Amino acid sequence: MNTTAATVLLARLMARARFRHLQLFVKLAALGNLKRSAEALNISQPAATQLLADLERLVEVALFDRHARGVRITHAGEVLLPVARRALDAMVDASEALTAVKRQGEGVVRLAAITGAISGWLVRALPAFAQTAPDIQIQVMECEVDRCAELVSQRQVDLALCRAPVAMPSGSTFHPRLHDDFVVACGLHHPLACRQRVAWETLARERWLLPPVQSAARRAFDERMEALGACPPTSPVVTRVPAVTWAMLRGDRLLTLVPYGVVRQLVEADQLAVVDAHPTLPFAPLGWLLPDTGVSEATQRLLHHLDTFADRPI
Repeated sequence: MNTTAATVLLARLMARARFRHLQLFVKLAALGNLKRSAEALNISQPAATQLLADLERLVEVALFDRHARGVRITHAGEVLLPVARRALDAMVDASEALTAVKRQGEGVVRLAAITGAISGWLVRALPAFAQTAPDIQIQVMECEVDRCAELVSQRQVDLALCRAPVAMPSGSTFHPRLHDDFVVACGLHHPLACRQRVAWETLARERWLLPPVQSAARRAFDERMEALGACPPTSPVVTRVPAVTWAMLRGDRLLTLVPYGVVRQLVEADQLAVVDAHPTLPFAPLGWLLPDTGVSEATQRLLHHLDTFADRPI
């Protein structure tokens, strides 16, 4: 059995592997057909066959099993696939960043944000900033709080819009800027949408769309129901995906507990309603997570703009 050391394999890949190898590998994993993959990359099928053979020779393992109708990725290929995708994504990010710098001169802000910060803050602030600062490119990615902290710590993003992480990354500081609450959301035609000061005893008799067990909203919901000694009926769907939540609430008589930031955009667009639940359930504020040093001028300009929206609490 060939057991080439990882250091030897790394040296070989660094010296001889090309991004064209990775492009073909990722495309072939998606399409499962060498001819169609070659066409998608605008290369000949013999060239694609040679690229695949070169890559498998470099890594000393078969990445695909061949069969009559095409190819099927092997276990080794599945292990390599996410790494190859990240490498290609990094090249895309690099090209966008360099293009922005060359064309506009002011730079790029790499921004990570949780769903609540995007829906409750960024969608209000970003369009105006894009108009007033066309010289700055904003690259936005969505992720969870822990991932935001990791990206800031590793300097893979310039800032994150999120809630305070449980483990604060070294050399970074969280700045709370925007109040948030849990709200009870529902479809526009739910009977409780128009009532005022709805008690939780009443809400506990309704049918609910639950967030995932590990979410803060689920913990708050479970604590409230436990305090009431209630066990309300629930939908078989469990989700924290905004589009799924929107569809479920519009299509059924359901309630759900979410941070207002998550559904704010839909409420303001008259797609969902918020029940006047009493009492309200407070939640941790939104803010930005920043490295303590090395904050670029472009990032500072964006922060100043975001702060004008943070003065309008949700």
